[in-house]
Amino acid sequence: MTEPLKQVHLAAHFPGVNNTTVWSDPEAGSHIDFSSFVHFARTAERARFDFLFLAEGLRLREHAGRIYDLDVVGRPDTFTALAALAAVTDRLGLTGTINSTFNEPYEVARQFASLDHLSAGRAAWNVVTSWDAFTGENFRRGGFLPQEERYSRAKEFLATAHELFDSWHGDEIVADPATGTFLRDAKAGAFVHTGRHFDIHGRFDVPRSPQGRPVIFQAGDSEEGREFAAAEADAIFSRHSRLDTGRAFYADVKARLARYGRRPEHLLILPAATFVLADTDAEAEERAREVRRLQVSGATALRHLEFVWNRDLSAYDPEGPLPDIDPDTGEEHLARGRAQTREYRDRLATAREWRELAAAHGWSIRDLVIHTGNRQSFVGSPATVAAAIDEFVQTDASDGFILVRHVTPGGLDEFADTVVPLLQERGVYRTEYEGTTLREHLGLDHPDHPDHVRRTRRVAS
Repeated sequence: MTEPLKQVHLAAHFPGVNNTTVWSDPEAGSHIDFSSFVHFARTAERARFDFLFLAEGLRLREHAGRIYDLDVVGRPDTFTALAALAAVTDRLGLTGTINSTFNEPYEVARQFASLDHLSAGRAAWNVVTSWDAFTGENFRRGGFLPQEERYSRAKEFLATAHELFDSWHGDEIVADPATGTFLRDAKAGAFVHTGRHFDIHGRFDVPRSPQGRPVIFQAGDSEEGREFAAAEADAIFSRHSRLDTGRAFYADVKARLARYGRRPEHLLILPAATFVLADTDAEAEERAREVRRLQVSGATALRHLEFVWNRDLSAYDPEGPLPDIDPDTGEEHLARGRAQTREYRDRLATAREWRELAAAHGWSIRDLVIHTGNRQSFVGSPATVAAAIDEFVQTDASDGFILVRHVTPGGLDEFADTVVPLLQERGVYRTEYEGTTLREHLGLDHPDHPDHVRRTRRVAS
């Protein structure tokens, strides 16, 4: 008997601050004006996407003590934007990244429960930690937590939030005018949590929401992050957008689920993916080359090289050869708040590798940054891209993708109009939403489902 085709899950990432967005493109619009959010969200919903995803930035990044203005495009408050979008969409899930290092469980649980009510069950929380002291300077506690402490706090933060969500069971409100009874249980919302990171007790003031709890996303790729996702998350974001690395990551994370009483379908794996489309594959390849050069201007190339060299390279020609001086390996770094400062920890080794690549290919500084940076995940005609996405899902390299476009807010339109119909023709993508909540879109159990309750108790014990 032939196995049924796996269904492709698709989501859309509304960019914040990044090197993907080409804000200088004539078609680019505001990343703060609400009309941009509306256009983007309505396109995603028209294409029957599972959800829209907002990342989070708690501080503007700096370079040599100044705002890194080459990729600043605005990052409004996550809850404010998602709550507003709940009013102009009907089915699209609304996913927000909220930090567990600098927030408090009661506040975050209250905000997500409210968003789930406002959206009739479409809220999702991407649980992240903060790794740098630079961001911590914006907050009362300051500083930052070492990696093992970040995950310890994140686990207890999430467990505490779940206790708050579950302090209401959903049947407490009677609202019977004949008897004057509003609440069946006068203890509704009562909670007590005593732990290493949080010691709180009181009453949670938001009744149980349509999904019971928001859908939980996680983005860590470390050993701790993968294990956290296997135990707690409903979906995990992945940076693995090649077939070989995608399959390895997929197999590794899915294999961890059994120890927590979970099955493979209980955790979705969704890599981020960029795309460039054209009428033919050759035209798409040419367009992709143009996009990469727009993403890496001469100024951007020099700044990127400074992430490794940790020196002011403004005197160098971005179309010329790499510097012949070695990187500064001191602790202080020109770039603050950027992940590359962790990625390129061994600056001397990276510089040697890059010099060898540049010499072998005759690359300038700008050429090198273009070729070693992120490339588009899918490039080709709509038919080529649809086939590639389907292959990833059917061969267990992912359960779908979170699409990241280089132009906002209209960057999804072409994909929605050309690729989505082809996926639908293949029988691997919905033609209509079958449910109303994000859990239903993703094929996930409701927290009150008996199987989910049993798994939760097993993890807790």
